[in-house]
Amino acid sequence: MGMANENRTLRGDATMMARALAEARRAAAAGEVPVGAIVVVGGVIEGVGHNRPIAARDPTAHAEIVAIRAAATALGAYRLPGADLYVTLEPCAMCVGAIIQARIARIYFGARDDKAGALGSVFDLGRDGRLNHRVEAYGGLMEAECGALLKDFFRARRG
Repeated sequence: MGMANENRTLRGDATMMARALAEARRAAAAGEVPVGAIVVVGGVIEGVGHNRPIAARDPTAHAEIVAIRAAATALGAYRLPGADLYVTLEPCAMCVGAIIQARIARIYFGARDDKAGALGSVFDLGRDGRLNHRVEAYGGLMEAECGALLKDFFRARRG
């Protein structure tokens, strides 16, 4: 891949992560943990989501799950091969399970989650050879901004 292509890809990834950050801010404004996610297929955003387990009274309503459900509905399919998922926080084991079931190809995440991250921090389910699908995972995209949003949220909660 030439330098021009690499730069274009980085700009595109930053644009998509900025959209996920906007979703995370919506979660924070609603009193939810600020995590946002988008699903992109063929360069088109097909699903967006932010954390809403409190509002939905649903412990599975993580940003990734909400975005995957929206993309699956929009595309009329339960599998999303070739899809990219952008999420502001490293996904947990539940979300990586859903990502694997949806056959998402690539995940780009911002902040690492040293307490529950399942793409390298606590577990590395995306590359576990025992599972029937592997996921390419790229961490640290706009990590400082994603991490700051979470830190500010929890700092404000502690008072």
